[in-house]
Amino acid sequence: MFPYKDDNPTLATPVVTLAIIAVNVVVWLAVQRGGAEPGMVRSVCELGLIPGELLGRVAEGTMVRFGPDLACEIGAPAPHTVLSSMFLHGSWFHLLGNMWFLWIFGNNVEDSMGRGRFVAFYLLCGVLAAAAHVAMQPGSPIPMVGASGAISGVMGAYLVLYPRVRVHMVLFIVIFITTFTVPAYVMLFYWVFLQVFGGAITLGAEGGGVAYAAHLGGFVAGAALIKLFARRDLVEVHRRHLRNQERRVVFRDFGRDRWR
Repeated sequence: MFPYKDDNPTLATPVVTLAIIAVNVVVWLAVQRGGAEPGMVRSVCELGLIPGELLGRVAEGTMVRFGPDLACEIGAPAPHTVLSSMFLHGSWFHLLGNMWFLWIFGNNVEDSMGRGRFVAFYLLCGVLAAAAHVAMQPGSPIPMVGASGAISGVMGAYLVLYPRVRVHMVLFIVIFITTFTVPAYVMLFYWVFLQVFGGAITLGAEGGGVAYAAHLGGFVAGAALIKLFARRDLVEVHRRHLRNQERRVVFRDFGRDRWR
């Protein structure tokens, strides 16, 4: 089940959302070499967030192997990786999935607070998501990469601001494909359930995988912080526009029914 659009028009050009997407794509191509070696391994090891390295719980010089083609030598604590890891990805699918979710939900959240605030909000959610991951796995020698934590914060903000906006979903069942529409809160709570369930079944597991704690930490951070970052005037304009749009839909459907 995957969202492909929402019925929430963007009132201003989402410059920051587009810029974040562009930066992630450029980093993937220029720094990570589109997943090709040796750029991929070097970027993950040097710029990814390694909890055990950040907290000094894994000795410097330790060689950690966590995949057939991926091994990192633990270095000195590198605080900058808290931010740099937010712009790295593990695969094309990882990158495209994250950027798609950011586009669907990020433009409207940016609309609600303005560009400068959205930059600060996005980065803060990413930092708090990383903190949640480190808190859950403080001795882990495995790098964490991805924009998912920050984007989860955007999704948490969207839930608070626009819970009833319709989100269009596509469902793949083997060769069967169908689409349907649900309120945003249904889609987002379903996503939260997947994170909780995934985190529960992988608790204590070693090796790479999905950073469920970062996703949940970012989501909670976004939901908690949105009231501090959102501008009441921008939110009201956006909601008024949504109400007018809903009235137009009602009148349109009423006219269709009347002339049947």
